[in-house]
Amino acid sequence: MTARFLRRAVLALALGVAALASPSLASPARADDRERIIGNWKLVTVTYEDPATGARTYPLGEHPTGYQIATAGGRWLALVTAEGRPVPGTDAERAAALRSMISYTGRWRVQGDRVVTRVEAAWNQAWVGTDQERIFRFEGNRLHLVGPPQPHPNLLGQVVRIIVTWERDE
Repeated sequence: MTARFLRRAVLALALGVAALASPSLASPARADDRERIIGNWKLVTVTYEDPATGARTYPLGEHPTGYQIATAGGRWLALVTAEGRPVPGTDAERAAALRSMISYTGRWRVQGDRVVTRVEAAWNQAWVGTDQERIFRFEGNRLHLVGPPQPHPNLLGQVVRIIVTWERDE
């Protein structure tokens, strides 16, 4: 072996050990995060944030209703409805009811600090076939999900960041 080869090998080994020891260089373990996400979650809040101004609104009211289910087998199902939705009696009211909800399902996975759902069916066909990606974090028994800025189908394509808080329901 040459001295140059040995120096490279030692450097590579040292960098590998440093990456494992340093939280800023190593990828955090996510198996436990996946396990923590699995279960039934009750909706707490839905906030839309304007990415340009940071202004936040609650388009589904301060007390929307909904549940999210993440199964160990990889199925994700979310259903969110606005606070105080009336029972629709006309076509216009049915259209308004559709705009006052969000629902989708698909296969989910954890990638780093994100939960990604490959949408298979949704209240709005525009989401079918897309990856809905959310940064997640836990706070006690709450799961916070923050989406990237994206056009929202219920807002005629206006770009918003969706921020959702769920509370474990088990």
